[in-house]
Amino acid sequence: MPELPEVEVVRLGLLDHVVGRTIRDVRVLHERAVRRHAGGADDFAARLRGRRVVGAHRRGKFLWLTLDDDGAVLCHLGMSGQMLVRSRGKDDPTHLRIAFDLDDGNDLLFVDQRTFGGMFVTEVEESVPLEVLHIARDPLDPLFNDAEFVARLRRKDTGIKRALLDQTLISGVGNIYADEALWRSSLHYARRARGLRRAETEALLAHVRDVMTEALAQGGTSFDALYVNVNGQSGYFSRSLDAYGREGQPCRRCGTAIVREPFMNRSSFRCPTCQPKPRNGRW
Repeated sequence: MPELPEVEVVRLGLLDHVVGRTIRDVRVLHERAVRRHAGGADDFAARLRGRRVVGAHRRGKFLWLTLDDDGAVLCHLGMSGQMLVRSRGKDDPTHLRIAFDLDDGNDLLFVDQRTFGGMFVTEVEESVPLEVLHIARDPLDPLFNDAEFVARLRRKDTGIKRALLDQTLISGVGNIYADEALWRSSLHYARRARGLRRAETEALLAHVRDVMTEALAQGGTSFDALYVNVNGQSGYFSRSLDAYGREGQPCRRCGTAIVREPFMNRSSFRCPTCQPKPRNGRW
């Protein structure tokens, strides 16, 4: 699933190519893509025709375009969603779900192979869609409160990786960047959050922020053609990963082979030497 850097890359592309444009028409090619819009596909299209896009925003993994009527179209990319900007007249790409006809001769396309993502029109409160208000700010947000995060994290009676994936605590962190930050922090993913020292927690947050900033600078992490920017270009941070996806390869710190272990219906990657299981029950 795209994580914060990948979604931010898409937002920046929308800011450059879509903000300021008027939506002339909307085609919904797959009802599932607007399943969360209460009025259905026809109402979704009707509410967007003639609207001008005035902003492109993100909180965690949620994207939204603000409109000139004070509403917004909210999008979650799901597992495989893409937002692509194409010149009009080209053949529709495979798995096209929604097409927006823009007034500059381009189309904004929502492509989603697995159809787990989707869009709907919603209202905005304090600059944020109502459905996103419960999502915490992310570590790249200028208003993210480091001290509050550290205090809340150290009260969590759960494994540190589970806490990092809790979008009500800190948003935008997914499996890839959690593993990378934990490797940089030399922490085992099951270490109890409430057992961390303040200095360890502050260092972990710094590593989360650093790895996301580095990934964003490289266009995000693309393992296949699914994770791309609005021009269809892949990111290349996968070349810089130290833990995630490197099962059997030597740790870049100590040379021990990276291991892959089951975690919450997915996988965790770690170095057994640098990130040992806690002793004395410190889970």
